[in-house]
Amino acid sequence: MKVRGAVRPPGDKSISHRALMLAALARGTSALTGLLTGADVKSTAHVLRQLGAEISPIRDGVAVRISRAPLTAPRARLHCGNSGTTARLVLGILAGQQFAATLTGDASLRRRPMRRVTEPLRAMGAEITQLGDTLPVTIRGGRLRDLTYTSPVASAQVKSAILFAALTGRVAATIREPYRSRDHTERLFAHLGLDIHDRAGAIVFAPAVRPSGLPALDLSIPGDISSAAFLVAAAVLADAGELVVENVGVNPTRTGALVVLARMGAPVDRINLRDAGGEPVADLVVRPAALRGTDVTAAEVPTLVDEVPILAVLASRARGQTVFREVGELRVKESNRLELVAANLRAVGVKAEAQGNDLHVEGGDAPPRGRVDTAHDHRLAMAFAVLGTLRGAKITLSERQSVAISYPDFFRDLRICCA
Repeated sequence: MKVRGAVRPPGDKSISHRALMLAALARGTSALTGLLTGADVKSTAHVLRQLGAEISPIRDGVAVRISRAPLTAPRARLHCGNSGTTARLVLGILAGQQFAATLTGDASLRRRPMRRVTEPLRAMGAEITQLGDTLPVTIRGGRLRDLTYTSPVASAQVKSAILFAALTGRVAATIREPYRSRDHTERLFAHLGLDIHDRAGAIVFAPAVRPSGLPALDLSIPGDISSAAFLVAAAVLADAGELVVENVGVNPTRTGALVVLARMGAPVDRINLRDAGGEPVADLVVRPAALRGTDVTAAEVPTLVDEVPILAVLASRARGQTVFREVGELRVKESNRLELVAANLRAVGVKAEAQGNDLHVEGGDAPPRGRVDTAHDHRLAMAFAVLGTLRGAKITLSERQSVAISYPDFFRDLRICCA
């Protein structure tokens, strides 16, 4: 296989969610270009519309316009689809509102943990009703109080839910994490002129003394590095050629996969470095490389948690063993990614095993062949599709539609860049 040309991944999913939410809270009319058109972001738009925001249709190549209307009690349950980001961050927004709402989601989302968010929101003063640790959750916001919180997990969703609650409830918040998680919310807050700082490793937010409302956003959203990672991996595994992946967000809290790739023997060049809305952006230049195994540490995992499936696929072609430490968080993603990555690698002839919260992958050079159960998880489908581009590979995916969650045109782009 030879790679060639240039390709542009879709808008960053994490930033798209947050930008939509902040635009729905801002005064005036906001315009967002490059917004991800995937199903998860459309779930966020749907929920915000239920709460009273006016949002134009989300389509490729068209700026999305958001006009604020006072948030109002929804007439029905807020259905978050398959999007954990939607559910957890909207809970934060609702914590500062004077009405009740109930959030639910599809069968997969209703299995995912929510207490990691509802506990700190309760500590701020929100009234929350839930059975166990999952959706549906009913929240009644109101008068909140300041919060100092030490999160047991490094989670951008937990941190962001607290920050959104502090913003809408006009209270202060200080948040500490065991490791630094992605910081898109903090960057957007700072971009909008809000008082948010990193002090001695803690994120500290203070409400405006005389709140005049958030200014409207006019934002261009960079490409998603988590989506770009699949194209990068395809280029690394190719026999020859060079691929340019354009307009990719290279926020240092998201580039752990590039750090690991360099350690494995596949450095990725960054060119045309620039800034977009407080986020660093670059074009990535990728070439084929011979890989060697490595250890991915627990401290690195928050910077690459969404890229573990594709890094594990690359590890299966590396010389020696690769170990991913403390990736138990993968058990509560769209699927039990930890067990499924290992099981699917074994299904195509690779030695792989989940040992506790660690993932062990043994590299080899035999052509991968077998059937992969994606469990309707977009990142599993894309990772094993990339493995299927190898010479002599014969991989069958149980389904392909799940890629619409984060990268609707993935298979088209993979065909374009991989001849």
